[in-house]
Amino acid sequence: MNNKLLFLICTLLVCAMGTAQKVWTLDECIAHAIEHNLQLNDFGYNVDSNKETYKQSIRDLLPTVSGFANYFVRYGRQINPEDNSIVNTDIFSNNYSIDGAFDLFQGFQKINTLKASKFLYKATKEEHLQQKYLLAFRVMSAYYDIQFIEGLISISKEQVEISQTNYDLVKKQVELGVMAGADLYEAESLLFTDKLTLTQNENRYKAAKLTLVQAMNIEGESDITIAPQIDDTPNSDEVGITVSDSIFTKAKGFMPSIKAQNYRVKAAKKQLAATRGSLYPSLTLQGGIGTGYFETITDTLGVTVPFRDQFEENRFEYIGASLNVPIFNGWANRSRVKQQKIALERAKNTAKVTEQELYQIIQQLVQEHDALIAETEQTSKTSESQRLAFSIAQKRYEKGMINAIELGQAKTLYATAQNQNLQAQLRLRVNNSTLDFYKGLPIFNIN
Repeated sequence: MNNKLLFLICTLLVCAMGTAQKVWTLDECIAHAIEHNLQLNDFGYNVDSNKETYKQSIRDLLPTVSGFANYFVRYGRQINPEDNSIVNTDIFSNNYSIDGAFDLFQGFQKINTLKASKFLYKATKEEHLQQKYLLAFRVMSAYYDIQFIEGLISISKEQVEISQTNYDLVKKQVELGVMAGADLYEAESLLFTDKLTLTQNENRYKAAKLTLVQAMNIEGESDITIAPQIDDTPNSDEVGITVSDSIFTKAKGFMPSIKAQNYRVKAAKKQLAATRGSLYPSLTLQGGIGTGYFETITDTLGVTVPFRDQFEENRFEYIGASLNVPIFNGWANRSRVKQQKIALERAKNTAKVTEQELYQIIQQLVQEHDALIAETEQTSKTSESQRLAFSIAQKRYEKGMINAIELGQAKTLYATAQNQNLQAQLRLRVNNSTLDFYKGLPIFNIN
C-alpha cells in the first residue's frame, strides 16, 4: 500500500514538473523569434542565392569545355565524305569532338561582374542582419508592453482593495445607522468601476501576451510567462549627455542598413564597369580534338574501314583565336551603359536616404530621452503627492468629513498619477535600450 502511495506521489510530481510553464527572458524571446520567424527565412534564402551567384561568377573565369557527338543516316543524292564525289546512296556516319574556349579579354566584364556579385552578397547578409534587429525590437516592444500592463494590473488591484475596504466600512456604518444608504451605493459604484478597470487591464494583458507569442511564432500557444521586471531605469544623475552627431557617427559604422546600401553602391559601380566592357572588342582562345566514322570510307578491297581504325585515322586537332569587334547594334550597348549610370545614381541616393533616416531616428531618440527624464522625475513627484493627498482624503472620508464622490476623485487622481509614472519609466527604459543599441552596445545577443 505504501509503495502504491509513493508511486502516485512521484507521478504527480513528474506531471507537475512537466506542466510547469517556462519563464522567458527577453534574450530567450528574441532568440526563439529569430529562429522561427518565417519572413526572416526569406532574407536567409536571398543570402544563399546571392552566395551561389557569387560563387558562379568565380567559376565563370574558368575555360569552358564541351563534348559533342552525333549520328546521321543520309538518304538520296549527297557528297561522299571520302573523296567529295557525288553519290546517290544511303550513308551512315557519326562524329565526336571535345571543344574548349577561354576568354582572353572581354573588357574586364567577368572580373567586374565577380566583384559586383561579391558586394551584392555582402549587402544581402547585412540586410538579413538588419531584419534580425528589427524583429528583436518588435519582440522587445511586445515584451515591455506585457511588463507595463502587469504594472497596470498591480495598480488596479490596489485600487480594488481600497474600494473594497471602503465599501465594507460604509456597509458597517450604514448598519449602525451612522451613514445613509446612498453612501453605500456610491461606494459600491466605485468598487464596480475599479473591478471593471481591472478586468479591462487583464484583457489587455492577454492580448499583449498573444502579440508576443505571435511575434515569436510559438505554434499552438496563446499564453506566455515572462521574467519579473527588473528596475534598471537609470536616474537622471547617471545619464550622460547624449549628442545626436556622436551617436550617429558610431551607428553609421556598424548599422547593417547603412553597410548594405554602401555595398550596393559599390556593386552598382562594378556593374557599370562591366557594362562598359561590352563596348570593347573581345578576344577568345579556342581549341579542340575530334574524330568521326563514315560508312563510305573503304579500303582497297572496297570493304568499309572498321570503326576502331577510323576513330584513330580521322582524328583532328585545332587551335585558334577569335576576335569580336562591336561595330553597331542599334546603340543597345550604350543604352545599357546609360541605364547602369542611372542605377548607380539611384543606389547613391538610396544610401543617402538611409543615412538621413538613421540620423533623424537618433535625433528624435535623443530629444525624447531628455524629455522622458524630466517627465519621469515629474510623474514620480506627482505620484507621491497624489498618494499623500489620497491618504488624507481617505482619513477624512472615514471621519465623514467628505463624501464618496470626493474620495473617488482623489483615488482616481492617484491611480492616474501612478499610471503616468509607470508609463514614463517604461518609455525611458525602451529609449535607453534603443540609444544603447545605436551606441554599439550589445543590447541583443545576435550574431
